[in-house]
Amino acid sequence: MKEDAVPAEPVDGLDGRLIELLAAEPRIGVLEASRRLGVARGTVQARLDRLARRGVIRGYGPDIDPAALGYGVTAFVTLQIRQPGGHDPVAERLAAIPEVIEAHTITGPGDMLCRIVARSNQDLQRVIDLVVDVRGVERASTVISLATQVPYRTLPLVRQAARAAESRAAESRAAESRPAEPRAVGSRAVGPGGAEPPGLRPRGTRPGTRA
Repeated sequence: MKEDAVPAEPVDGLDGRLIELLAAEPRIGVLEASRRLGVARGTVQARLDRLARRGVIRGYGPDIDPAALGYGVTAFVTLQIRQPGGHDPVAERLAAIPEVIEAHTITGPGDMLCRIVARSNQDLQRVIDLVVDVRGVERASTVISLATQVPYRTLPLVRQAARAAESRAAESRAAESRPAEPRAVGSRAVGPGGAEPPGLRPRGTRPGTRA
């Protein structure tokens, strides 16, 4: 495959192992990764470049826990937006509040869902007031997260996509290795190259002759 060719699958088995290795050891170098995976250094670099180009890997920054920075309270705020103004201006103003770490346009009774963090319940009220004061926000309702049962994760998706790609590749290889089926021409079966399969010729005739 050429370097600039786009593969049919987002990831394959090697991509999956490479991503898992990077997730476990973000500071690992290309040379060490190639040694661990048993492939050439150039192969690892080409895979990294391709994954980045396709948007599968979007960065190599640290995974920061807000609680470790002192923001131990997490809450989700559902906002109703004044529709004539639209969501984009509101989103830009929300992005100016450091404690708003995510904001999504949603379906349902609300218009936007924000994930916010705070240092305490008292500090949470301060953050909510900042959100409600954003121009374009009509009202807000808040729920506090008591515990994170399933943290944000993507590796299970990587593993699933890699397994599916490997399975399809195995099926394709198996299909290519199967012998070609004889095809029927008129009332006769003709094998590869146009020859009659030996078992289908009448006794006493040569290939290519009629009985």
